[in-house]
Amino acid sequence: MTRPEDWLRTTPAGLYCVPGDFHIDPIEPVNRAVVTHGHGDHARPGNGRVLATPGTLAIMAARYAAGAGGATQALAYGEAVRIGDVLVSLVPAGHILGSAQVVLEHAGTRVVVSGDYKRRPDPTCVPFEPVRCDVFVTEATFGLPVFRHPHDGEEIGKLLTSLRLFPERSHLVGVYALGKCQRVIALLRRAGYAAPIFLHGALQALCDLYVSQGIDLGPLRPATGAAKTELAGQIVLAPPSAIGDRWTRRLAEPLVAMASGWMRIHARARQRGVELPLVISDHADWDELLGTLADVQAPEIWVTHGREEALIHAAAATGIRVRALSLVGREEEGQ
Repeated sequence: MTRPEDWLRTTPAGLYCVPGDFHIDPIEPVNRAVVTHGHGDHARPGNGRVLATPGTLAIMAARYAAGAGGATQALAYGEAVRIGDVLVSLVPAGHILGSAQVVLEHAGTRVVVSGDYKRRPDPTCVPFEPVRCDVFVTEATFGLPVFRHPHDGEEIGKLLTSLRLFPERSHLVGVYALGKCQRVIALLRRAGYAAPIFLHGALQALCDLYVSQGIDLGPLRPATGAAKTELAGQIVLAPPSAIGDRWTRRLAEPLVAMASGWMRIHARARQRGVELPLVISDHADWDELLGTLADVQAPEIWVTHGREEALIHAAAATGIRVRALSLVGREEEGQ
């Protein structure tokens, strides 16, 4: 019987499916790529052919001058296509707009390559769908017991409480441009915050894209050009790189916040000058990683990147066969 490791291998370009002759989230240009989602550490330009969800292809078209690459093929959630000797389908990953897990069926074996994923509800994307499989390929970005993310509503509540306590200050929230920005906006709207939200210019295009895909973000305004008095008592979103930039001089006594799973680590918050850390992550936390392994019921787990050792030890203790793939090129965008 053919083993999964015989037909799904790691190469310098990334994870390669031999009988389909394609890579999944390649880190360098290849002839054929299947892309799980639009973050730059998974979706790179220059491939000959690209298969992804319509949402991911729209994101790649917006982010790259040449779009996703050469020929593109959109595959909706739940649809299947045969590539070589492999049946390929995409199911929701719950990470960002358009994010997908890649389901591979070959030689009587089902392998699920999950990409990046989260398990909690998100108004801006379709929720994660567990798929039972023979091999589950998982990330471990927050694969340590210390990472147990609080409820999103609690973290948004901290931001709104601070806004009430310090109405004279601009609340500057660092957010990644793709996924985190739009999710924070949607969570604020869900919490009843109806006022305009001000955006750094680098965030506008992807917010416009989300709106074009049917995600309601409410009133948004450009922060650039707004008077300092106008920004007092307002929420201003900006990329993390802009927080220490001279751009912030336009704000009224800025109170710096940051939305990231890494804000669980207080030292990281202090290093970045964050006064109000918001633990809002687009990745599964420790309990959600373990819960996902139980849901998919795979007898074998491959871990691609992140805090691999702890997850490998925990999975092995339950009798699951597990190994590390240690894929390179995965970064912190959107965490």
